[in-house]
Amino acid sequence: MKTIGVDVGGTFTDLIYLNSETGDLGIHKVATTPDDPSLAVMDGIKTLCALNSIAPGAIDQVFHGTTTATNAVLEGKGSRAGMITNEGFRDVLHIGRHQRVEHYSIMQELPWQNRPLIERRYRKTVGGRLTPPAGEELEPLDEDAVRAAARALLADGVDAVAICFLFSYLNPVHEARAKTIVEEEMPDAFVTTSASISPQFREFERFTTAALATFVGPKVGTYIADLGAAIAGLGVKGDLRIMASNGGVATARMVSENPALTLMSGLAAGVLGGGWVGAQCGRDRLITFDIGGTSADIGIAMDGTFAETDARSTSIAGFPLLTPMLDIHTIGAGGGSIAHVDKGGAFRVGPQSAGAVPGPAAYGKGGTQPTVTDANLVLGRLEPGDFLGGDMGLDVGSANDVMDDLAKKLALDTLEAAEGALTILNANMANAIRSRTVQKGIDPRSFALVAMGGAGPLHGAEVAAMLDIPEVIVPPYPGITSAMGLLTADLKYDAIRTQFQLSSAIDLKRINTDFATVEANLAARFGDDKVPLDQITFTRSGDLRYVGQGYELKVPISGGDLDDADLAAVWNQFHDIHAAEYGHAFKASPIEVVNLRVTAVAAQSRLDQLPPAVGGSLQEALLHTRSSVFRKAGRLKKFDTTVYRRDRLPVDEPFSGPAILLQKDSTTLVPPGATACVHPSGSIVIALEKST
Repeated sequence: MKTIGVDVGGTFTDLIYLNSETGDLGIHKVATTPDDPSLAVMDGIKTLCALNSIAPGAIDQVFHGTTTATNAVLEGKGSRAGMITNEGFRDVLHIGRHQRVEHYSIMQELPWQNRPLIERRYRKTVGGRLTPPAGEELEPLDEDAVRAAARALLADGVDAVAICFLFSYLNPVHEARAKTIVEEEMPDAFVTTSASISPQFREFERFTTAALATFVGPKVGTYIADLGAAIAGLGVKGDLRIMASNGGVATARMVSENPALTLMSGLAAGVLGGGWVGAQCGRDRLITFDIGGTSADIGIAMDGTFAETDARSTSIAGFPLLTPMLDIHTIGAGGGSIAHVDKGGAFRVGPQSAGAVPGPAAYGKGGTQPTVTDANLVLGRLEPGDFLGGDMGLDVGSANDVMDDLAKKLALDTLEAAEGALTILNANMANAIRSRTVQKGIDPRSFALVAMGGAGPLHGAEVAAMLDIPEVIVPPYPGITSAMGLLTADLKYDAIRTQFQLSSAIDLKRINTDFATVEANLAARFGDDKVPLDQITFTRSGDLRYVGQGYELKVPISGGDLDDADLAAVWNQFHDIHAAEYGHAFKASPIEVVNLRVTAVAAQSRLDQLPPAVGGSLQEALLHTRSSVFRKAGRLKKFDTTVYRRDRLPVDEPFSGPAILLQKDSTTLVPPGATACVHPSGSIVIALEKST
């Protein structure tokens, strides 16, 4: 099978081609077109096919990681959205939970109040009410009021509507009927319901998740439709698959129906790619560290399993989310991050970025602000004549000029300013990793750091040293690891059913019935995607807590019809997980089953392994020696640094730093005191000197 993976980043669009039958593989990289990302995607696919002598019509599948939804939320550039909800609950989206984002600050931003996804004027209320515990109808839906609300929203120019009723997670009948009415009155609008997006309790989070889907829905739908048409226009007959936030891929139809699936689309692919690379090297405790031009994304994999977010910590741009997502932490730190002096006179790096246009001053495209890329060039850590494999040159003079200007503002030497910018950036990224490891009771010293993205291999070793991480793994194609991750993903859907049952009075029949119903619904969804039942794997779990607690822990549950012994095993496992998470368990306390979850996965034709590394010799790989600057023992020092062509390095033959390894999609830095070696899988493994 011939597949293409396309990952759109803030600065570059990365592509990878794989023929799973022959093992043929090709990569390509083009500048992202921010105004219309599909232009870069089309240009990249066309060129990638030409470079590999493949007709577009021979491509069987295109996997795509998109930041369309992410950027719409971060930039506040979504649709004019409306909402229809129960009488008396117009302001659920505004009131929230009265939780303070920053407990001790009297000056703080509440995103749902400062920049609401749906303005109050577009939030309409109607009569009708369902009640727990089974969603019985207390008051019929006022269909005339729904119709009047839809007409009012249409007159106001609203182009997307969220239907959000209380207790719809127990019974979606009112939301479904309201959706039908709204679609009759607003046939061109994007209309969704909270029960179809996130059918679980916590009305503020459920309503907000539906509002997010509504806010990005028209933009995502248009992008996916246009991209699909453009790909077909190239002659590609294969299916388009979109990366979802849960670490799987979804069909274009599913994404158009539930655009919230893609809120972390592009980021999830990077974590999958990093995990796959680490597994090829025999490592199963990994910190994935993906640095692009604009941001750095951090994920954790333990024993081959990727960390997932929970209801307490799942959010985007400060808005809470109730949707399955890989636990990915993002900060504004990348190759294009701007070094500057803030209003208080402090030296800062990021989160502002020069982006793809104009980019760093070194790109020679009119950039006038000092960036991380400029700092690396000034310190001799980049080859000016061999950036992107020689496809792009770097302007050393412009980089020096902008760093000189920054140094004058700081009253520092130019090299001190450049190295200071890198130290600040690296410290920011190290702190971000601590927040996902040390602050959660995880010791990063037992992990390997997978440094990827265009800038990850330049910074990975120094960031790892700050955390006493012993080794860094640099993938064979670090700049396109996210695109590679797309080719390791399976078709994956999640479903949830709220329970609110106590371990002391459990209705086992209801649990078995609900699991069977959810699995049947997921199987039907896969059937719509033409995936047979025998190719689907179901994994069950439950959200459990002690009675009186506010949040849950996820506990695995076995398949098939459950009996009392199975439930006893679930209770014991919950106690163990609670003790591991919080340091104690209350085995005499009753347990509450809040939600049942099922994840269904259908395996796709995927990347198995890369062609084995062939290599050459250190002499063949050697290009020349240049002067580079590093800080040792608290002082800046110039080192003779060996520059190698990465694809000519020998396999399993260690070499010492400082060294610069060149390839088309990234540059790898091996600092003084470190030792590097090409692993048989093609990755570079950098062993760091132990701190004293």
